[in-house]
Amino acid sequence: MTEGTSDTTAAAVEEQPLDTQQEKQQQPPASAHPSEKSQGVVESKPEAKPGPPGGPGGPGGGKPFGPGMGPAVEYPKGLKLYSIIISLYLAGFLTALDRTIIVNAIPHITNEFNSIDDVGWYGSAYLLTFCAFQLLFGKIYSFYNPKWVFLTAVVIFEIGSAICGAAPNSTVLIVGRAIAGLGSSGIFGGSVIITFFTVPLHMRPIYSGIVSVIFAIASVTGPLIGGGFTENVTWRWCFYINLPIGVVTIMVLVLMLQMPPARKAGTPIREQFLQIDPLGNLCLIPGVVCLLLALQWGGATYAWNNGRIIALLVLAGVLLLAFVGIQIWLQEKATIPPRVIKQRSIAAGVAFTLMVTAAMMTFTYYLPIWFQAIKSASPVHSGVMMLPTVISSAIASLVAGFLIHRLGYYTPFMIGGSVLMSIGAGLLTTFTPHISEGKWIGYQIFWAVGCGMSMSSLPMHSFEAVLTYNLGMQQASLAAQAVLPRQDAPIGISLIFFAQSLGGSVFLSVDQAIYSNKLSANLGDIANLTDSGVTSIQDRVSPQDLPRFLNGYNGAVIDVFRVALAASCACVVASTLMEWKSVKAQKGGPGGAGGPGSGQPGMGPGKGPSTANGATTTKPKWDAGTQV
Repeated sequence: MTEGTSDTTAAAVEEQPLDTQQEKQQQPPASAHPSEKSQGVVESKPEAKPGPPGGPGGPGGGKPFGPGMGPAVEYPKGLKLYSIIISLYLAGFLTALDRTIIVNAIPHITNEFNSIDDVGWYGSAYLLTFCAFQLLFGKIYSFYNPKWVFLTAVVIFEIGSAICGAAPNSTVLIVGRAIAGLGSSGIFGGSVIITFFTVPLHMRPIYSGIVSVIFAIASVTGPLIGGGFTENVTWRWCFYINLPIGVVTIMVLVLMLQMPPARKAGTPIREQFLQIDPLGNLCLIPGVVCLLLALQWGGATYAWNNGRIIALLVLAGVLLLAFVGIQIWLQEKATIPPRVIKQRSIAAGVAFTLMVTAAMMTFTYYLPIWFQAIKSASPVHSGVMMLPTVISSAIASLVAGFLIHRLGYYTPFMIGGSVLMSIGAGLLTTFTPHISEGKWIGYQIFWAVGCGMSMSSLPMHSFEAVLTYNLGMQQASLAAQAVLPRQDAPIGISLIFFAQSLGGSVFLSVDQAIYSNKLSANLGDIANLTDSGVTSIQDRVSPQDLPRFLNGYNGAVIDVFRVALAASCACVVASTLMEWKSVKAQKGGPGGAGGPGSGQPGMGPGKGPSTANGATTTKPKWDAGTQV
């Protein structure tokens, strides 16, 4: 291509560099085969020199915007850039905070609504929609302007938060949580995509590091903030806090953020609709809902042999089996291509993520209930009593991440972490009403260190690695990047993310069923205790019934903890099935794809995989339009 080539042609050809000097560096030799020219293949020469930063061939080379998402546009700078990034961070902070801020508020919510039987729904309703719609949002982002899709997701999240804050009863609160989860599913992926468009490649590790700090802060402070609001103002401010911050985010992005044109231009509406796998989603979403309803109602609202429960379980099985059949039928057009899930480490990683999330969410939701019901702790105090878990997990994650960075292997930490998790979970099941302070602190630390090791990550240097942190299940995400071809990495990572969300929603429903059934069996004849809230429950117990109450309530929570123990033990099995792959093997040298002198877009210096013959392609095998 010469300098006189039209702008239209230049924009249409993704492989073309951004200026004439870079074009000359990237053009194939005259003797190249025509098919090689059309594929953008260049011959790597020993004397290849790095190009300028941010350009093809330079450190972090590649076009300033993801291929396949529109023409190149200048990166925002200065105040504009910082305003956009801070707004994205705020949106991400709110969605991360929303998962933990309600934990210490739940006992007071049950007091106000007399809704102990709905405890599991306050978490699983959010996670259900968050899980069910994230793959769909990934498809939508590939066809429409990410700015407006992201803003739509933020608005949905705000509407859900407003409904939760103003909820007059437990049912409305659950509906609001489901709407907030729907918005959150679009915020996570959207923030990654917008960062991809606004931050130069060589600067992304810095901003990614800030993301990790923000998510850590949200995880640690969420229960404390929720407890503070609940005790000093009202639990409703756990949701109202999202509204002013969300409005600021929307205003800044509307005024400051500029995005390239959407890819939907020229794509028929019918084709867009078919590419989001409508049949698969029509089976997956109601199938998961039926399963959760059966688990929530079974043994509590209705007997397990009730026709409603049987019908829900049968319908869930049929719909989920139909979803699997549709994925096999569609193959490459499926939401989950079968060849990806057949990969050994991906299958094991999905199982590992499902189980570690189940254990984590179980303890996150039911430890505060135990502290407030058995130890009569206030919401703030129960948050403080949870600090051994959150702090130990964060420290263990950072230490394990550093060791993985130095050693290269993540599988040993998955195995070791899951073993520690299992031992710690076993210790937590020994809780008694009169357990000493040293034991309940030490047992939390033991379990949390194992959990943190299992969730650790490497420093983030690429688009996929940014996703890796947001996914939360770090080790399994590293496996997805290490064992899959680059074009399949986003699919593998999205599977891990999906398993994370599904594990939380399904197992919180299982926990709720066990909790409600055990409470009814142990305390059903003591002044209708199962119809009261958690924090006020001891007030309704006579002195002569108090010992039986404490033992019965403790037994119900311990039975739930045994679910987390089983999930932790399952993590041990899943971790041993992982392949031993070194993430250090993913780094290429100078002249290799992603190294200085290469034309591999979207990679920092030395971060791309080397090829046997030194040939590289200027067009990556995946783009920002791939589902994330």
